[in-house]
Amino acid sequence: MVVGLSETDVAADAPAALPGDGLREAIIDDLRRAIGDGLVDTHLVPNDDLWIRVATGSWRAAAEALHAVGFDYFCYLSALDWMPSPYGRGEDDPTQPPPERTTEIKQGYAGGETRFQMLARLTDTTRHVGVTLKADVADDALAVDSWVPVYAGANWHERETHEMFGIGFNGHPDLRNIYLPSGFEGYPLRKDFPLLSRMVKPWPGIVDVEPLPLSDADGEAADAAAVRTGDSPLSDTGGEAADAAAARIGDSPLNDAVDPDVAPSDAVDADVAPADTVDADVAPSNAVDPDVAPVDGSGPPNEGDSSQ
Repeated sequence: MVVGLSETDVAADAPAALPGDGLREAIIDDLRRAIGDGLVDTHLVPNDDLWIRVATGSWRAAAEALHAVGFDYFCYLSALDWMPSPYGRGEDDPTQPPPERTTEIKQGYAGGETRFQMLARLTDTTRHVGVTLKADVADDALAVDSWVPVYAGANWHERETHEMFGIGFNGHPDLRNIYLPSGFEGYPLRKDFPLLSRMVKPWPGIVDVEPLPLSDADGEAADAAAVRTGDSPLSDTGGEAADAAAARIGDSPLNDAVDPDVAPSDAVDADVAPADTVDADVAPSNAVDPDVAPVDGSGPPNEGDSSQ
């Protein structure tokens, strides 16, 4: 006999529904009501984070709408260049053949249709939630409306983005360079800007890699090899061998070069008696005079000595 499962049993065995994210979903709804079709796409990770892409013409309107619903903290603003670098990546090994690369532009979360995109982060400090805003920037019109009237802190972020990416900000009060001289040509954070210093010398850490720590066995073997070759600073044998070799070829700083036309200081001239030569006609300074008593009184007593 087959016993059917009740609806209660089926419901109990069904997988639990994924938790929703009413907070972030409400933020999307609020923004859509404010800018309408200006909200192009979203990427929501429930209970984690939210990305929203808006139209270029709605960039400032999106900031105003989010500020109005409680996003009171401006985190940062910058740009993205999605073009793959024609010069490769800094982490590639320069000693190996370059890997095959694609020139296809692929945007990140919430998609996109252009090489350049705006990127900004806002936070609601009351509800403790953040949102990342993105907007496409057309290649033939690299400019968006400034956020300075909405978030004053965006001032120098927009100046830096203008300087490094070449994107203009309509309505910005003072788009002066921060880092580069006013006549500088090019935009250093674009992927097609040649970083000549990286071409001359690869990114630090790629070529000049420090050796891994040696094990005890490897360390002992290395020490033994250093002693045999004279490379160890603790090896007397190696040092003596190196000194001897240097003396033979005249490279030692302590080795006086021998000039064949100049006699060395210790050379013996046959016509000049050395200092320690004994002259038979001259008594040495330590000769004993039988008529003079030694100072220490160890010799024979004088005749007039009253002690006798």
